[in-house]
Amino acid sequence: MKTVVSFALLALVLSGAERKPVVPGGGPKPVGPYSPGIMAGNFLYVSGQGMRDASNNMPTGNEERVRQCLRNVENIVKAAGLTMEHVVYTQVYLHPSMPYETLNKVWTEVFPKNPPARATLGVFRMPTETTVEISAVAVKDLAEKKIIRPSWYPANMNISPAVEAHGRIYLSGFLGRDIQTGTIPADPKEQVEIAMLRIRQILEAAGLDYRHLAMVNPYHTKAIPRRVLDSEYAKRFAFGNTPARATIEVNHLPMGANIELTGIAVRDLSQRLAVKPRNMPPSPTASPCVLAGDTLYCSAKAGFIPGANGGIYAESVEDQVRMTMRNLLDGLEEAGMSFANVVKSNVYLDTIDDFPKMNGVYAKYFGDGPPPTRTTVEPLAPVERKRSESGHFPKLEEISIVAVR
Repeated sequence: MKTVVSFALLALVLSGAERKPVVPGGGPKPVGPYSPGIMAGNFLYVSGQGMRDASNNMPTGNEERVRQCLRNVENIVKAAGLTMEHVVYTQVYLHPSMPYETLNKVWTEVFPKNPPARATLGVFRMPTETTVEISAVAVKDLAEKKIIRPSWYPANMNISPAVEAHGRIYLSGFLGRDIQTGTIPADPKEQVEIAMLRIRQILEAAGLDYRHLAMVNPYHTKAIPRRVLDSEYAKRFAFGNTPARATIEVNHLPMGANIELTGIAVRDLSQRLAVKPRNMPPSPTASPCVLAGDTLYCSAKAGFIPGANGGIYAESVEDQVRMTMRNLLDGLEEAGMSFANVVKSNVYLDTIDDFPKMNGVYAKYFGDGPPPTRTTVEPLAPVERKRSESGHFPKLEEISIVAVR
């Protein structure tokens, strides 16, 4: 049965989906080697947009900063011939100085009906000192957009808990707090359990379960130990067939939460296949990549050398990026793809000060065509850069990708 499914998937990906860069006439110019938008198959991918306008001016008030950020997203969406109602999924990054309440106020203005799913997280810094950055995914055919809203979901929420389009289900970020009372348990394990429960309930409302997840982003603060997160997370999945995953420790989360889970599921399980390069052992917490129809979702990779003496040894961000791209290429090649198929990436830097150095190396992997869309943030304050007793160097960057055949 596995062979039949694999050949069916191979036939699908070999059919190919057109990838077309989208560059608006107005709006700020990209500050790195990335495309403002990429139309690939049924979806438009939009790079993370900051709050500066086309003249590089920064609004003074927080509300206007969020509005300008969303205008920049809209410029790209309109350039693709779509409207903001076509947006099905967003990720919002907030600096500590940007109130969550301000985001919500402006959000309702821009998305008065059928809002997209949304994940919101707090980061330490972003490029060009923006205090809000937003990336998005929009569906080409609005008739395909379906809101999934269970009866228990609060009616006053201006975020759709999940949105389905072309058999993909985009899930909002769900926090480790009671959605009705706002209570946050003292026990980190209980916080993770609540977030996992919400994901399960949303999947069930769509007629799905954990097996349908293709990609998951767990965002957590220092209050959630990684071992606790991994232990609770692994219980929900079959060993070796987990979703792709990018687990990012962040500066803060909305409403004082310490864990947030967001992800993407595929309706038809015959269209889902875990992709594992031969040099990687199976993991209880993350598949290297998961193929969902024509789209490959790959776990975040760092400059880690696998094996018995594995670890990060490179001292410079440039060398770590090179190793990261090598690790990502393993997953792409296993799925019959290359960097030319990548439509979206998320880059997490130890410090935004390394932005130019990272760009210099990153750009070389996309020199033969338009680069993918990209979002770059500094999730936490920089680490102290010194080797451990075992000779390992701290992680200075991490990258996750989405590719389309």
